[in-house]
Amino acid sequence: MSEKIKGDLIIIGGAEDKEGDKEILKKVCGSIDKEKDNILIATIATEYPKEALEKYTKVFKQLGVNNIKGLNIKERADSLEEANIKLVGEASLIFFTGGDQLRITSLIGGTPIYDALKEASSRGCIIVGTSAGASVMSDTMVVKGEDDESPRKCTLKMAPGLGFVKGIMIDQHFAQRGRIGRLLTGIAQNPEVLGIGIDEDTAIVVKDSGIAQVVGTGAVYFLDARNITHSNVSEQYYDEVLSMFNVSLHVLKEGDRFNLLTKLPFEEDNSKDENNRD
Repeated sequence: MSEKIKGDLIIIGGAEDKEGDKEILKKVCGSIDKEKDNILIATIATEYPKEALEKYTKVFKQLGVNNIKGLNIKERADSLEEANIKLVGEASLIFFTGGDQLRITSLIGGTPIYDALKEASSRGCIIVGTSAGASVMSDTMVVKGEDDESPRKCTLKMAPGLGFVKGIMIDQHFAQRGRIGRLLTGIAQNPEVLGIGIDEDTAIVVKDSGIAQVVGTGAVYFLDARNITHSNVSEQYYDEVLSMFNVSLHVLKEGDRFNLLTKLPFEEDNSKDENNRD
């Protein structure tokens, strides 16, 4: 991760609990003033923006948030609207819902809304994404790939993301949809990139320091290919199974932390030994 984040990022693996304890969504709104601050729900990724806005508005109201607004970009022209740019500028927390990550990047990339989002993050606005909204957080995003399959070069499509955090690649619904194969294929194509797979109802909270802490009921998987000794990714035939030696895998649960700068994990109790980075 070559560049630090200004505002916190909360990256959710999708299907977060909205009916029970709502642990992750409590964490989402726990860092703002629920009486005064504005939450902006960006429904750009979904084809059902009204339903998505209603669903999350209901949940955040239950959690005590007063000021909730929606941002729906249906076409690129909407990203030029002053009213939409103002919504981003006034937000203390921006929440990207699930859907299709390519809708987000293709509709707002290179527009004033995108500039406003970067500005918001720089001033300390919390940026949250779930499912497709999680995938767009990094500078390289997984767009499409086969679930529950052996890693093959031909099964993965990638595209530029929004770039709130650099040098990583995120995949969501990870264990539930068997996505380790496609994430391995992604990092094989550039081993400098750290692969992060996030289970459903699980999230990482990424601080400005580069420390990511796990929250939720599942696990987060960090795949580091920097030290691989062999890969056939550049030589294989279109449909050949990937071969890659010496990949590092770290599996973290709630409370565990990962330093995105050093690419090393540590337990919550040992955080003070990590030079108080967080």
